[in-house]
Amino acid sequence: MQSESEQIDMGRALHVAVIMDGNGRWAARRGLPRTAGHRAGLAAARRIVERASDAGIRCLTLYAFSSDNWRRPAPEIETIFWLLRAFLRLETRRLRERGARLEVIGRRDRLPAVVLRIIEKTEAETAFGHGLHLRVAIDYSSRDAIARAAGCVSSAEPSVSWQTMRSLLLRALAGESGEVDLLIRTGGEKRLSDFLLWESAYAELYFTDRMWPDFGAADFDAALDAFRRRERRFGAVPHSLRLVQGGAR
Repeated sequence: MQSESEQIDMGRALHVAVIMDGNGRWAARRGLPRTAGHRAGLAAARRIVERASDAGIRCLTLYAFSSDNWRRPAPEIETIFWLLRAFLRLETRRLRERGARLEVIGRRDRLPAVVLRIIEKTEAETAFGHGLHLRVAIDYSSRDAIARAAGCVSSAEPSVSWQTMRSLLLRALAGESGEVDLLIRTGGEKRLSDFLLWESAYAELYFTDRMWPDFGAADFDAALDAFRRRERRFGAVPHSLRLVQGGAR
């Protein structure tokens, strides 16, 4: 069994992404409005940010609002953005104390001005954190992000090799956060929903029926444990098979 320090050392190398699904269904099953589910989901987000920080995770990306979510009823969208503002106001100090750094990814031109201001304020106040890199995807579409990055890279470097182009695209899309190691989706659905498609090419996928508002530190640890039991081969021969083949020579 790994010690806590060993788990933290392993966690520092990881980029974990989470599709926080199930808020609306969680509320409906309790006879509550969907907005109640989003409020409960906010509390779950706080729990997981704290647990990821304690576990020494290098980068945590949370899918908060997709570009397709603009199709939802206006009152629900207003509540989501109100909760986002509340989260940032309440968590900025905690993030600083934990040495965490916030970065919001996605489009900013369609966000309400008051939301954009608090995003920029929190990013500035946590910019020098050297612990958890917390990324929150808002008005985010991976396909749109890939298209924009490809356009920028190809116009700036028109004659580069394909291998170099791939590296440049990853850098444009993910920056220092890099590729996703573990992608978690709650709520029972088993799809990526236009989230970090390029960065998740070799991510280990973990799906759980647990609705996001009920997802806690123990569930997060269970996902990490499942990840650590998997053998990541990236298209190569499994390590155990290589040992057998090497011994047979």
